Amino acid sequence: MRSTQPKIYALHENPEWFPPFARAFEAEGVEVEEWLLTDGVLDLDSAPPEGIFWSRISASAHTRDHGMSKDYARAVLAWLEAYGRRTVNGRRVLELEMSKVEQLMALKAAGIDTPRTVAAVGREQIIAAARDFPAPFMTKHNQGGKGLGVRKFTSHAELADYVDSDEFEQPQDGITLIQEYIQAKEPFITRVEIVGGEFMYAVKADTARGGFQLCPADACAIDPITHELIMPPGATIAPVAGQQLFSVREDVDHTIVDQYLEFARRNGLEVCGIEFIEAEDGRVLTYDVNTNTNYNAVVEAEAPQSAPLALARYLKGLAA
Repeated sequence: MRSTQPKIYALHENPEWFPPFARAFEAEGVEVEEWLLTDGVLDLDSAPPEGIFWSRISASAHTRDHGMSKDYARAVLAWLEAYGRRTVNGRRVLELEMSKVEQLMALKAAGIDTPRTVAAVGREQIIAAARDFPAPFMTKHNQGGKGLGVRKFTSHAELADYVDSDEFEQPQDGITLIQEYIQAKEPFITRVEIVGGEFMYAVKADTARGGFQLCPADACAIDPITHELIMPPGATIAPVAGQQLFSVREDVDHTIVDQYLEFARRNGLEVCGIEFIEAEDGRVLTYDVNTNTNYNAVVEAEAPQSAPLALARYLKGLAA
């Protein structure tokens, strides 16, 4: 007899990041159809197929020449949800992925501490926006991912020179964030992985070697052209083959994990990785919400449970 179980659809734009998920789905015997949202045709008068639609569109899609993916995904998710289809990390979550302003305001609304931040809309507003920040301070792109636009400045004159130079990185949405520089108690940040409302594990990421670019996917560590290890911006120690930036953190404070679980529940975040830094002055500051979260192979090998397998089982359960 033919199965009537709904199919699972994976909406994404980067095939290089998908193999760990494909292996997990195969291990669980789950049929998944990939929808690559780079360009295409969308018939708004045609009903979508029945199924479960999991979105993992990335804010950094434009760096892979997929500049239309953000708005294409907005249109597809609006279409799916208008027809009552079940989306995982749907339309509202996409907006969180695409805007650090949205993330920070949602975190603040949940009572979670964040770094002091000012948004400068337009290149000409950046220097004025930074005026009240003592040096050192940071800049980053509002539509971020992969450490886009993340720089540390030791003076306002250094910032002015950068903004007026050819090196200036224009943010995709025109919004640059000025943010206080957090001196970490120890050189690492922590990322809490959540799938289907459950805590998977916490990851410690080495900022001395990883700098500001802490994408855990294996593909992020290698330059696609030279095939050499990448020296990330902000790193103080050059990466060496075989040395790992990521490890399971066993001593994570479950108070903040519980805050994140509630935050995820309130905001419809079914799959996410949330990052925090423990400051030298004792503050615990949350600065990033990843909704297209990737998983590191070394961490997965030592973790108490597999996040991709948990995701496959979660989606399988929704389909059932």
